[in-house]
Amino acid sequence: MPGPTTEAESIEPQSLKKLSIKSLKRSLDLFSPVHGQFPPPDAEAKKIRLSHKMKVAYGGVEPVSQPPRQPEKTGPSSALALPGPEGSKSAQKGVTENALVVGPTLQPKGLNSIGTSGVKSTTIIPANVSSYERNFSTSALMERIPSRWPRPEWHAPWKNYRVIQGHLGWVRSVAFDPSNEWFCTGSADRTIKIWDVATGVLKLTLTGHIEQVRGLAVSNRHTYMFSAGDDKQVKCWDLEQNKVIRSYHGHLSGVYCLALHPTLDVLLTGGRDSVCRVWDIRTKMQIFALTGHDNTVCSVFTRPTDPQVVTGSHDTTIKFWDLRYGKTMTTLTHHKKSVRAMTLHPKENAFASASADNTKKFSLPKGEFCHNMLSQQKTIINAMAVNEDGVMVTGGDNGSIWFWDWKSGHSFQQTETIVQPGSLESEAGIYAACYDQTGSRLVTCEADKTIKMWKEDENATPETHPVNFKPPKEIRRF
Repeated sequence: MPGPTTEAESIEPQSLKKLSIKSLKRSLDLFSPVHGQFPPPDAEAKKIRLSHKMKVAYGGVEPVSQPPRQPEKTGPSSALALPGPEGSKSAQKGVTENALVVGPTLQPKGLNSIGTSGVKSTTIIPANVSSYERNFSTSALMERIPSRWPRPEWHAPWKNYRVIQGHLGWVRSVAFDPSNEWFCTGSADRTIKIWDVATGVLKLTLTGHIEQVRGLAVSNRHTYMFSAGDDKQVKCWDLEQNKVIRSYHGHLSGVYCLALHPTLDVLLTGGRDSVCRVWDIRTKMQIFALTGHDNTVCSVFTRPTDPQVVTGSHDTTIKFWDLRYGKTMTTLTHHKKSVRAMTLHPKENAFASASADNTKKFSLPKGEFCHNMLSQQKTIINAMAVNEDGVMVTGGDNGSIWFWDWKSGHSFQQTETIVQPGSLESEAGIYAACYDQTGSRLVTCEADKTIKMWKEDENATPETHPVNFKPPKEIRRF
């Protein structure tokens, strides 16, 4: 006889698995006799659920005008109830079924006629008796509203007609002369070059910066040009003597953007020290240091009325500044990425800002959000410009140049720049863009050390280049 075992017999894992499978099979056999099929829908439960949903959503809806009631022989009318499937068989011929579906409960056996076929009913959607199942969702009860999105105006496509070479580094900034005879460009080769608009010929080269020139502006009140660079310097050039006559000291790091006030002798610069500084042009004194951003101030523009200063930053915010007190008026937090470029419309009280997530349009002076542009460029946007005809252009890090209709936000042309021979494909980047004073010529500054000039195609017509526009289905309000 075998002796008793010292250890208790352990249950095998396999037997546990078999037991669980047996239990599962027993449960399925008990509660679900027909495998692989859903239980039949409960018509009564569906009826109760939908009647409650319609009561909550449309309980307070009333017809706009009540038609004159006609005496009926069939009994009391149930004009506000949805016809049931059984009542559809007993519908009389020649009676139009246009019922307003707002009833709290469903009466399947009633007729929903308001009168004879000569009397019209006030309806939102015709509730056809035969389409009982199709009109059972609440989306079918909603009134269809046509799209109110503005249709874009037709613009001729733009083409590149001139490539200017001369800089030895990335071209980072551009500004036009108020007389529209020449424009200047600043580059990573530390020089500022002045070019003739009509011929593209180099007229002058100015040296003085010891780092790349990131910002340029030409005054329309004086014979001055202003430049800013990564060397923390802001310089004022006298264009009659072609030399520096003033320097503005105060930035703690590189200066990335620069703007001139249109009516005051005031200069604004923003840089890596997260501060937008306001300078008196004549005395070289710093009037204000507009502090509040948490990261680099990379775009700024000014206007004659409040808000007179608007800045965009790498901290994803846009700030409006009160120039009297040097304080923040409004902060816009709509963007999710760095706001590297902004542009003010020359006629409307509105501006656009560009970020890697989206391009947005805001109204002034309150900064109310208008809408997003209808497409996403999906790249870092460094440059923006808009002319009086409502053609906005954005240039990206990957060399893409998109042209937009300002009113509707529709992108009517998407093109890519061609790098000059000998350059890498990765050097197809747009760093600055500017229209001339008439808005008929566009200048882009690029990473392949070239300056490209663009104009509208004279041969294009609405027939050869039709507008391919579809209004958006949903309008994002953020």
